[in-house]
Amino acid sequence: MQTNRSNTTRFSDRVADYVKYRPHYPAEIIEKLSQTIGLDSDFVVADIGSGTGLSSQRFVEAGNLVYAVEPNLEMRRASEALFRGNENFKPINGTAEETTLEERSIDLIFCGQAYHWFDFDKTKKEFLRILKREGTIVLAWNERSIDDPFQQEYEHLMRSLIPEYAKVTQRNINIDEISSFLAPKSMQLIELENQQVFNLTELKGRLRSSSYAPKEEDKNYDEVMNALEELFDSYQEKGKVLFKYDTMLYVGH
Repeated sequence: MQTNRSNTTRFSDRVADYVKYRPHYPAEIIEKLSQTIGLDSDFVVADIGSGTGLSSQRFVEAGNLVYAVEPNLEMRRASEALFRGNENFKPINGTAEETTLEERSIDLIFCGQAYHWFDFDKTKKEFLRILKREGTIVLAWNERSIDDPFQQEYEHLMRSLIPEYAKVTQRNINIDEISSFLAPKSMQLIELENQQVFNLTELKGRLRSSSYAPKEEDKNYDEVMNALEELFDSYQEKGKVLFKYDTMLYVGH
């Protein structure tokens, strides 16, 4: 998927919902990467496509110096507000293809929910430039759990009612493409469980945070939200639904 102006600005009017309703990454990420690649607080991390800061959070909490590269102004400002006063968080106005970071300066490149927006060839060249020779690349997604009945119906709703969804979903990226991108490093897959609990208002906000979701002025907005409400009613217990994820870490090391 190619990076262009549309990709770098498409979340500009969704930042508030993104901050409120997108999932954090499991705290176990730090422990798993410590076991796998020897991650410790001395690692310098580049969070590429850092968005509102959700993908930087665990590393900042662990004491890592994080260079958060994000081209979208509104999302970058949200991350600056989240980490205001924290000297370990360094926001950078850049892209995956042109990070502006120094050559061989990074121990770990982390891309959370972002890799599918990149120009793969240009990004791979840039990652090899900024990464130390023994450095690690981690591509991460909070993927909606395909084994969960609620998520299966949620997926069907989006594919049937939101035409753009099929074009931009990260599910279009397959494991062979990821392995090729990480080569010549060997790839290891780490899977973790993650979840959110939503009432109806929050569930609607979660959908609105997605780049493909219709806006209120769009002709299919009411149809999508009505269908989402019916889905919620089918699965809710005491006014809540469980929104399950599989957090996937593709580790190149």
